[in-house]
Amino acid sequence: MTALGLVIAQFNRPITEQMEEAAREAAADAGAEVRETVRVPGAYDAPLAADRLARREDVDAVAVIGAIITGDTDHDQVIAESTAGRLSDVSLERDTPVTLGVTGPGMSAAEARERVENAAKAVDGAIDLVDELPDP
Repeated sequence: MTALGLVIAQFNRPITEQMEEAAREAAADAGAEVRETVRVPGAYDAPLAADRLARREDVDAVAVIGAIITGDTDHDQVIAESTAGRLSDVSLERDTPVTLGVTGPGMSAAEARERVENAAKAVDGAIDLVDELPDP
């Protein structure tokens, strides 16, 4: 059984709560166990939490869930690029799958609600990576 860590961004909480539910359902459907859930203020804060989870011996993979919605500036682009890059770094540095279930940038709240299932895709991807990656 795959043991997962979840990182859930709280910014845009009504949407990320739905995303968390989708992620948990996907884990249960796949027979995976969510070992630990860490809630962070926003997607930008997720890499540190993902790193802490990826260090744990009882966590096989980490799925990061969040929604970055467009505002009046390009701030959403900065957040998304920084977050994605640092999460990729965590995965490589810890030799642990860290998947990106963060939607955005450049989307409205309505578009974010339409993409709630991306959280399930992040969980599925984490499980697939654990199953498919050869031992080091």
